[in-house]
Amino acid sequence: MEDLSPLQAFRRVCNLRMLAGVYYFCLFYAISRALTWFGEGDGGLDEALFDLVRFSRQCLLTGISLLLMVALAEALLAGRRWKLPAALTVQAGAVGFGAALGTWLRYVVSSMGDPGNKVKPAWVMSTILLWALLGGIAYALLLVSRAQRQGRDELTQLFREREALKTQQTEAQLSALNAQIEPHFLFNTLANVKRLYETQPERGRNMLVALIAYLRAALPGMRRHESTLAEELELVRHYLAILQMRMGERLSFDISAPNELLAARLPTLVLPTLVENAIKHGLSPLPEGGRIEIRAAHAADGGLTVEVADNGQGFGTASGGAGVGLANTRARLAARFGDAATLALEAAQPRGVVARVHLPAEALA
Repeated sequence: MEDLSPLQAFRRVCNLRMLAGVYYFCLFYAISRALTWFGEGDGGLDEALFDLVRFSRQCLLTGISLLLMVALAEALLAGRRWKLPAALTVQAGAVGFGAALGTWLRYVVSSMGDPGNKVKPAWVMSTILLWALLGGIAYALLLVSRAQRQGRDELTQLFREREALKTQQTEAQLSALNAQIEPHFLFNTLANVKRLYETQPERGRNMLVALIAYLRAALPGMRRHESTLAEELELVRHYLAILQMRMGERLSFDISAPNELLAARLPTLVLPTLVENAIKHGLSPLPEGGRIEIRAAHAADGGLTVEVADNGQGFGTASGGAGVGLANTRARLAARFGDAATLALEAAQPRGVVARVHLPAEALA
């Protein structure tokens, strides 16, 4: 339930929009009544228009009285957790009192030009009952409409909270994935550095330099959820350089991307995840290793496409696109770009896998 001050609750009911609604309702009601009188009187058009204006004024007095009483009832109920019977009593009392007040005002105004005008109990009761019924229906519709609007707002808020939780869950899953991958990669690299320093100091120094360059590229992005294509490619280049030192001739790679695409925005670690997946499932199982090619190009819809292709063993024993890393990558792309971003895997010829990421034009903005 909304927590409004009494003044806010009063203004939510008694405002220009509601006053205009009451005016037009009273005008249409008066016109409908005037049509039933048409042809019954002996006066001409002037008298008919006068009666229409007079009856519209009387209806408007009752309508505004009801509106004010309903607004006062809402102000009284605002901020109070009254039980339903008590709240209904206040609301019904406001409608009844508004109808009675409006009826009294109609009599007072109509009697100004006719001091001999007498109160007719039947007219008083019928007028009060009629406008109490109309006011009650209008009040009920107002409450139903407000409840529906609040329900929609709550559903929208719940949807936003669910999407935020999904994004947080995806980030947590990716962090857990990185926590599993990075130590394994670093420990293996450090072990290789130690071994090479004992046997081939020059190669050990080169690998250590490459590892430092990789860490310099990787550490700033650890706490970010978004990076540029240039940053992703730099990280991948250092990563592959280290692996190339470890695997020797079993690994070769090539990276190509137009300069105008380097500023494109995408979630962090998308490309490293795809490259790691290609190495782990495609090239590492093969004694002869293979080649990794990373290509970025313009897409037909104004976005861009980034491909990570390998000539490894293909989908034979790979995850086929259902691994944890790929699932996290898809979730991160969806959280950032919705359905406009996709990740697809397909078989390469004569063998291997192509992982293709499509980013919308929004990524280039």
